[in-house]
Amino acid sequence: MNLAVIGMIAGMALGFAGYFGGFGAFLLVAALGAVGFVAGRFLEGDLELGDFFRTRGDRRR
Repeated sequence: MNLAVIGMIAGMALGFAGYFGGFGAFLLVAALGAVGFVAGRFLEGDLELGDFFRTRGDRRR
């Protein structure tokens, strides 16, 4: 599944949540989607836990 299809599905889910559940449901779905995205990237190995806790001066790249 390419990124355009995944983005369309995410947009439709947010649209349905906003329409049927109001703005609070929209924010809840958006927040849970962001958490799921970060968890998925972490499980795939694209992110490391240390990336979130480094200070600005501690760049190794």
